[in-house]
Order: sequence, then C-alpha cells, then structure tokens
Amino acid sequence: MLPLAPEGYPYALVPALVGILAWAFGYPAVAVACWLIMLAGVAFFRDPARHTDASADVVLSPADGKVLSVGAAPAALAGIGLPHRVSIFMSPANVHVNRAPISGTVREARHTPGSKFPAFRDKASDLNEHSFVLLEGAHGTVAYKQIAGALARRVVCDLATGQEVTRGDRVGIIKFGSRVDLFLPQHATIDVRPGQRTRAGLTPIARLGTPGRP
Repeated sequence: MLPLAPEGYPYALVPALVGILAWAFGYPAVAVACWLIMLAGVAFFRDPARHTDASADVVLSPADGKVLSVGAAPAALAGIGLPHRVSIFMSPANVHVNRAPISGTVREARHTPGSKFPAFRDKASDLNEHSFVLLEGAHGTVAYKQIAGALARRVVCDLATGQEVTRGDRVGIIKFGSRVDLFLPQHATIDVRPGQRTRAGLTPIARLGTPGRP
C-alpha cells in the first residue's frame, strides 16, 4: 500500500465513502468522479520512505521539487549568519511532505499568516503565509521556510521550539503547490544549481564541513 501522510486521510477516505454510497444508490458517474478524486488525494499526499547514507555534514533537501534559485538570502537572514538561500519550487505533482535538512535542535519555529502570491515570485518568501524553522546542528545552523503559494491552502509545521530532530525526519507538509526556502551559513558549500530536481531527505543541497575550516 502506498504510504500516505496523515493529512491526506480525509482527502482519500471521504470521497471513497461517498463514491461507494453513490454507486449503491445508482449514481455510477458520481461514484467514478469521487473515486478519481480519491486517487488524486492519495497521489498528492503520498509519503514514501526515505533513507540516506550521506555524511553527517551534508544538508539534505527539505522538499521534493525543482531548484528555483541559488543566491543571497534576505538581509534579515544574512544578519543572523545565514547569507545563502536555495529556493525549491514544489508543483502539485511532487511529494509535498517536508523533511529535516539536518539533525539538531529547533531554536525557533513560528508561523506567519499572509498572502497567496504565486510561490515562484521572489516576494512570496516574505509576504505569503509561511512557517520559519531555525535548526542548530553539530556542523552549523540552517533555517528553512515553508511558503504557501497561489494554490496552497495550508502550511503545516510539525516542529516546536526546543525539539530535537533527526535529518530526514518528516517535519510538515504544504497542501497543493508551494515552495521551500533553505537558508545556509557562510561556510556552506552549495552543491545544487537552478533547474535541478530534488527529493526531500535524499538530495544533497550543501556541505557544511566544520565552521572556520576550509
């Protein structure tokens, strides 16, 4: 059976049950439509198992999708020692479960309501609904934003301040199209480029090494 994120159960079970009732009462067209909606829900909320053997200093992708840009982080993030940003765009066809990019302690986790600009637009990072998580690990500190897009209805962050997390752990989901921005420290060596495809918990985004060493 295809693993399903918990948020997906209502989107799969409700149309499945309505379809069964519609079929039983003689509405086959309605039943088929409901079952197609069920299949779409299962496909969108799929949650495949992920495992990596990458070394401990490697930052893994927090999201499935395509690298939208690699460049400078906003001044506020640069000011706390995270001057690099990698933006990953998630289409509705991607797996939308997000995973921890490093192992460490959650130093900050907050949700900010906002607009619904298309996720690929630069201003979406600050103006759209988003969650922000700051992680402190053995090889450095990184942060990420889950950013709602024009189609996204809800950003779900499963982390809380003070929580310990292991790289690759499931940390949330964004429903129906979105973007994740990953913020990296100065000493990070970035290994991806715009247009590259990523898989959460598998694709190396950067190597942190040891701060202060080449």
